[in-house]
Amino acid sequence: MNEKMTIAIVYGSTRQGRFCDTIVNWTLTELWAESGVRVILIDPLQLKGPAENAAVSEAALEVKIGEADAFIVVTPEYNHGYPAALKELIDSCYEPWHAKPVGFISYGGVSGGLRAVEQLRQVFAELHAVTLRDSVSFANAWAQFDEAGNLFKPAEAKAALTVMLRRLKWWARALKAARVENAYGEVAA
Repeated sequence: MNEKMTIAIVYGSTRQGRFCDTIVNWTLTELWAESGVRVILIDPLQLKGPAENAAVSEAALEVKIGEADAFIVVTPEYNHGYPAALKELIDSCYEPWHAKPVGFISYGGVSGGLRAVEQLRQVFAELHAVTLRDSVSFANAWAQFDEAGNLFKPAEAKAALTVMLRRLKWWARALKAARVENAYGEVAA
């Protein structure tokens, strides 16, 4: 399997002035160094708009989720949980998530978003997705990046991302081969 792997980065926040953009931009910079990877962005802000466009947006979102081989969810922690906009995005479709790996990059205050990630693991289990144990977490994230979005001490975060990406790619290849061999929906039929 030498074809490019498609990794979707999922934004977890829709707040005005969101810090999520800083984290996603750092992630993109790191992913651009990876060979054999195609990155697509899934942003719940793109789903907002007039009600008459909702069905079109959800259909387009389902296509994007369907074409991804793996996901990296970038989520903040709001009040010990993950944002409602992220839940709405995740719940917008069902089968396209099946048998695909999900990695997490979280950020927040003292917990670094880890409580949000623990809740998301339960949600993705119901979608038959495989969540990775390894993740990247930014405690007190706002103090870790300069005004331009560069980490003051990048080595630790980069090391954690490297491990997560290796495992995400491994799971993506394994699950893609399994889905090709036998459609996941047929397993319980």
